[in-house]
Amino acid sequence: MPLYFAYGANMNVAAMLQRAPRSRVLGRAKLARHKFFIMKSGFASVRRDPYADVHGVLFDLALSDVPALDRYEEVGRGLYTKVTQPVLREGTASVRALVYLGASAAEGRPSAAYLDAILEGARENGLPEDYIAFLAGFGGVEAGQGGRLRAIKAKDV
Repeated sequence: MPLYFAYGANMNVAAMLQRAPRSRVLGRAKLARHKFFIMKSGFASVRRDPYADVHGVLFDLALSDVPALDRYEEVGRGLYTKVTQPVLREGTASVRALVYLGASAAEGRPSAAYLDAILEGARENGLPEDYIAFLAGFGGVEAGQGGRLRAIKAKDV
């Protein structure tokens, strides 16, 4: 079973389990020397940055769930590509994990509902408060205020 590093709305465990029902949460992890950003499409991605780290959640992903996750992330349509990167699993050594990278480097803004989903996942998994504040900075004042995942048809990473 491959490991999968979620750094966007897929950090929300309930939402992730709808897409990949046989996956299992392993805990917090960090993608070193990368920075989180929002693509022009409004969805999350990461890019190399020697001065930043991306916090997220590591999942043990069932092989049978990978095609559904690929479809959801629109790999076939070019929205995301898949790579395997070393991530630092909390409390252990580095492991290699599947990471979805956005195909666009152009920056944009997320919808409030999408950002709420990211923030909810970050909070429920106990990501560092300063990192949650960094994520919250991508939205307006309404982002993160509701705290409940809404029924959205947005892409999650």
